[in-house]
Amino acid sequence: MTGDRSHFAVKDLACLRGGRLVFRDLSFEISSGEAIVLTGPNGSGKSSLLRVLSGLIEPVSGNMLWNGGGIDSAAHRDRVALIGHADAIKPALTVREDLSFWAALSFSETPVANAIAATGLEAQADLPGQYLSAGQRRRLALARLMLAEADLWLMDEPSVGLDTGSVERLRTMIANHLSKGGMVIAATHIDLGLGDAGALDMDQYAVAPMEAIG
Repeated sequence: MTGDRSHFAVKDLACLRGGRLVFRDLSFEISSGEAIVLTGPNGSGKSSLLRVLSGLIEPVSGNMLWNGGGIDSAAHRDRVALIGHADAIKPALTVREDLSFWAALSFSETPVANAIAATGLEAQADLPGQYLSAGQRRRLALARLMLAEADLWLMDEPSVGLDTGSVERLRTMIANHLSKGGMVIAATHIDLGLGDAGALDMDQYAVAPMEAIG
């Protein structure tokens, strides 16, 4: 994170996936210390939007602006961190080795031990990824957020597979990120402690299949 106040805006965004228009005319703004919760039924485009915002999918129309300027792909990748449905863990690497790799890739100043402790993975630190449970794998994926040095966290159902204690740790991680001027956009069906978060109802921008065809 840069430590400077940041502002991210999207205007009239539209997304095409598999030849189908998923959503259109979507606009919102978010600044340092703020969070947005994505709502809407399955298929309304929450996951697609997060992938567009991360730069993994090009929007079919509309603009994304960072501090009022256009998005540079390389710079944007350094500003955002996406936690999607897949945990993206190397089976042969231990928890500590996996996080050390990501820390080096991100030039992170956060000690790997801090990320391990924050997600409660101390007992599994030297266990290869292939032996982790689903919940432990999810916690490892979340630990990478602390090492990403990213301003904007994009989270797609981050609590999936987590027990009650791990959800509390996740809430603490998010609160700490926001307190440092970070931003969070999350699709979630549970309370992540984002009481002051804005809400973005994706159903308002979703395109019905027959409408997309027409």
